[in-house]
Amino acid sequence: MKNLKFLVITLLSGVALLSCKNENQTNAEKAVADYENYVDSINNIAILDIESRWDYIENDYQLRKLATENALVTVEDREDLQEKVILSNEKYELYRTNYLEHQEKNQKPQFRATLFGNDNIGDDISFTWVNKDNILSVFDKFTSTVTENKDTYSREDWDEIKMLYEALGTRKNTVEKEGLSSSDNMKIASIKVKFAPMLAINRAGEKSKENAEAKE
Repeated sequence: MKNLKFLVITLLSGVALLSCKNENQTNAEKAVADYENYVDSINNIAILDIESRWDYIENDYQLRKLATENALVTVEDREDLQEKVILSNEKYELYRTNYLEHQEKNQKPQFRATLFGNDNIGDDISFTWVNKDNILSVFDKFTSTVTENKDTYSREDWDEIKMLYEALGTRKNTVEKEGLSSSDNMKIASIKVKFAPMLAINRAGEKSKENAEAKE
C-alpha cells in the first residue's frame, strides 16, 4: 500500500513537473514571437515618422527585450528561441543605427546654422562666404552664441565647435591677405584671446564628465 502511494505521488509529481516545463516552454515561445513581431513593427515605421516617439520606443524596446530574455531563463531547450531573439536584436540595432545616422546628418547643419546665423553653411567648412567685410561679425556671432549657450553643449557639440573654430581661424588667415583692416584684425584677436580658454575649459570639462559617467 505504501509502495502504491509512493508510486502515485511520484507520478503526480512527474506530471506536475512536465506540465510546468510545458507551460514555461509555451510562455517562452509566445514571448519570443511577440518580441519578433514588435521589432518587425518598428522596422516598418519610416525613420522620418519616428523622431517624436524615439525616446519612448527606445525605452519600450529595452523593457520588451529584458522580458523576453527572462522568459527564456526557465526553458532548458532554448537554443532555437535564443537565435530568434539574437536576430531580432540585430534587426533593431541596425534600425537604431540608421535612425541615429539620420539624426546626426540632419542636426549638424541645424547646429551650424545656429552658430553662424547662416542656413547655407552645410558641410562646407572652407567658409568661402566669409570675407574681409564680414569676418568680424561672423567671429562675433559664433563666439557670442557659443558663450551664451555653453552650459547646454555635449562633448560631441564641443568637438564640433572646436573644429569649426579652427576652420574659421584658417579662413581668417586667408582673409588677412585679402585686405582685412588692422582694426578688424585686432578686434578678432581680442575675441580669440577670450574665447579660446573658455572653449578649452568647457570641452575638457564635458569630456571628463562623460568619462566619469561611463565608469559608473
